Amino acid sequence: MTLQVRQLHAAYGAMKVLHGIDLEISEGEIVALLGSNGAGKSTLNNNISGIYTPKSGDIIFDGQSITGLPSEKVVELGIIQVPEGRRVFPNMSVLENLHLGGYRRGRNRRDQNLERIVSVFPRLSERFNQLAGTLSGGEQQMLAIGRGLMAEPKLLILDEPSLGLSPLLVEEMFELIAELNKQGLSIFLVEQNVMQSLEIADRAYVIENGTVALSGSADELIDDPELRKTYLGL
Repeated sequence: MTLQVRQLHAAYGAMKVLHGIDLEISEGEIVALLGSNGAGKSTLNNNISGIYTPKSGDIIFDGQSITGLPSEKVVELGIIQVPEGRRVFPNMSVLENLHLGGYRRGRNRRDQNLERIVSVFPRLSERFNQLAGTLSGGEQQMLAIGRGLMAEPKLLILDEPSLGLSPLLVEEMFELIAELNKQGLSIFLVEQNVMQSLEIADRAYVIENGTVALSGSADELIDDPELRKTYLGL
């Protein structure tokens, strides 16, 4: 599994957002995409996921171009996005939300996938019949990730998974992401939480104003003086 993004340009109408993005994710990696609000992170996610169509450039997954494919076809190929803000279906039960995750992909192995998710998130099994909208923020984030795992992702895109969580839950969330990766899952981690992302990532890209400002191994970027000055005030 390899994802390659080549010279990607994207816009909302006349407003240009991405200006020639290049990045790559290889099988088994956690690759972090770091940047402030408005830098273009979610726009990049949504173009990779087929929600929007880029103005130009190419997105290649498993050796084939997926540029311009509709989102349902991208899901069928194994790219699954857990969007910012969780976006669970609040008036449906936890179990119904999980079942919907396997609607396009993984449907034939729904029971096995559900067992796996319960082993990762045992708390969800205690909430199966509870409406998703009544869960705590941390539980909703677990549900959102569990729903994504139901689709048997080859590449899981996590958009701001720590957003709105308490410091303790943020720590748990990053531990969980690292554990999923140890189980063989390739992860594209899109975050504002710079240091904790770099602690678990293999490589990272820093995006500013729609362009890649920095890239390299996580270890290199942790010590990069420009990143530390810009994002950590050091």
